[in-house]
Amino acid sequence: MVKRFKSDNKTLAEKALAIRHKVFVIEQGVDPVLEYQHDEEAQHYILSMGKKAIGTARWREIDGQIKLERFAVLPRFRSKGFGKIILLEILIDTLPLLKPIYLHSQLKAVRFYERNGFVIEGEMFIEAGIEHYTMVYKG
Repeated sequence: MVKRFKSDNKTLAEKALAIRHKVFVIEQGVDPVLEYQHDEEAQHYILSMGKKAIGTARWREIDGQIKLERFAVLPRFRSKGFGKIILLEILIDTLPLLKPIYLHSQLKAVRFYERNGFVIEGEMFIEAGIEHYTMVYKG
């Protein structure tokens, strides 16, 4: 089940932040200062299996475009379709806004986003010490 929330929902925000901390800060070594920026202005999502929160993501509007961010699924639940569930829920909410949709994909996630309608735009770049590509949703 996917729930939408804003950062002022402390219960869901804590669960999402715990997932992001485990995936990005602990597992990938991202600086916590970078990880928690812009949470207040974003629309957040959390995916649960039963009572266990297993994945999260968010989106926010930047300069008239929709940027999808912070996709994280706990390690033991990866490659089982859960990331796609969250992505589809976000697209259901953002496509009707009729604004360009993009994201910064880690190199290892590019194939996932390509299978779900995104295309690479531009050259690879480093963000938070990790190789990324900008990817744009083409449907």
